[in-house]
Amino acid sequence: MRLDPHLPVSPKNSLNRPVFFVPLMVLLATVMLSLWRGEAVVTAETVINNWILRHFSPLFAGAAIAFLALLLLVALSPLGGRIIGGTMATPLLTRWRWFAVTLCTTIATGILFWGAAEPLFHLNDPPAMLGIEPGSDAAATFAMSTMFLHWTLTPYAIYTVAGLTFALVYYDRREPFSLSSLFVPLVGQRAHGAAGTAVDILCLFALVAGMAASLGAGVLALAGGIEGLWGIAGGAPLRWGIAAAIVGTFVVSAALGLQRGIARLSLLNIWLFAAVLLFVVVAGPAARLPGLGLAGVADYVATFAPRSLGLDVDSDWHRQWTIFNWANWIAWAPVTALFLGRLAVGYSVRAFILVNLLLPALFGAAWMIVIAGTTITLDQQSGGSLYAALTSAGPDPLLYRLFSALGGGVPVLMLLIGAIFISYVTAADSNVSAMSALSTHGISPETPEAPLAVKAAWGITVGLVATILVAAAGIDGIRMMSVLGGFPALFIILGAAASLAVMAIGRQPLTAPADR
Repeated sequence: MRLDPHLPVSPKNSLNRPVFFVPLMVLLATVMLSLWRGEAVVTAETVINNWILRHFSPLFAGAAIAFLALLLLVALSPLGGRIIGGTMATPLLTRWRWFAVTLCTTIATGILFWGAAEPLFHLNDPPAMLGIEPGSDAAATFAMSTMFLHWTLTPYAIYTVAGLTFALVYYDRREPFSLSSLFVPLVGQRAHGAAGTAVDILCLFALVAGMAASLGAGVLALAGGIEGLWGIAGGAPLRWGIAAAIVGTFVVSAALGLQRGIARLSLLNIWLFAAVLLFVVVAGPAARLPGLGLAGVADYVATFAPRSLGLDVDSDWHRQWTIFNWANWIAWAPVTALFLGRLAVGYSVRAFILVNLLLPALFGAAWMIVIAGTTITLDQQSGGSLYAALTSAGPDPLLYRLFSALGGGVPVLMLLIGAIFISYVTAADSNVSAMSALSTHGISPETPEAPLAVKAAWGITVGLVATILVAAAGIDGIRMMSVLGGFPALFIILGAAASLAVMAIGRQPLTAPADR
């Protein structure tokens, strides 16, 4: 099978009306409800969220570890050497472009904001069960170790399991571009139909809600940076302008397709990340970072299993940090996995695990050593001033304050604003591409792109929802809704993991049946 990435959209592509319209209508209804009774919506969602975390934390935690173990077994199994799409398949991307697109699809802006904000919480308010003095060197080690736990191997295992399973069923078994295809190795063609459509709708809604919440936060952060940099009060017009620029950019990028749009923006994003890291290393307390990083790695390795399962920390802390993180990653994983799986053709299963799990985890570790390590060190040296700023003003302005503390003038702050902008765009255009394909009939390896109108519709919807919520200060409701999507999505990823295990032990053929 030789796949040409430049093939045109098939004229047979048509809108999958239930998958397109149902999540769109539910999303709009949720927005209206959030605008009308915002407090009540957030309260209800918080109650549901707490119930899920209280009763299903062991399942989230155990599944996360199981995903890592499964990927190790797959890499060591005969399946690890299989070429996805067959030995004659042509890769869509070079390895470097593949890694760039994969990394930028999965991290969005989270690593920028929470890479600086999250370690301050762990440094200044560690779990009481550990008996660590807040702000101490022991707390600094705990904070660094926790950043490795939340931002390296485990979250990327979630994406990798689902993405690898989809790649194998999509290219080798020639199943439809649908989340229901993940279950075919388990239950056969019964996976498709009404139940499969319901799965697509649910996961699409969770992803769109998550993207809208992320875009809303990004608009606020960019507006704050621009207003601070130029000393202006842009207000609502500035926020609308930023949202329009972001949406326009990622819609155009998604419309240009993988090679001309998404891949090029991802490469630019990688270089912006590298520039940010280089500045922080040069301007920050670089001498302390290796020691803090090594201490964090040692603690991460020593406590990985008990801390992942919440055995050595307070249960409330474990639920509100680790499990809440897993639920958020899992909510995005099913639809994102469709895009990641699409990139895999022509490469081996082991290469997929390398590019989707190990390399992003190494990047995450390097980022946390530099950004989180610098934040921790400066906060300790200043007597907790960064943490005070975080608790009083939230995580968004903290990043600008950190770079200002490092001596970053206008050029550096402009670099940071550019990195935030491109980071969201590169993640959004990948997900818009997957969302659009999921809501279109006739998507296949030979005709992988959805019609431009569908891409534009989803992009504009995300932008409008985010901007309306920002204007009405109702973003918490839609953000919580996206996280709640992690609960049903967990069972989808568990099903994908079971399918991958079935394929790894050879109980299901990896090639499409002869009559299909």
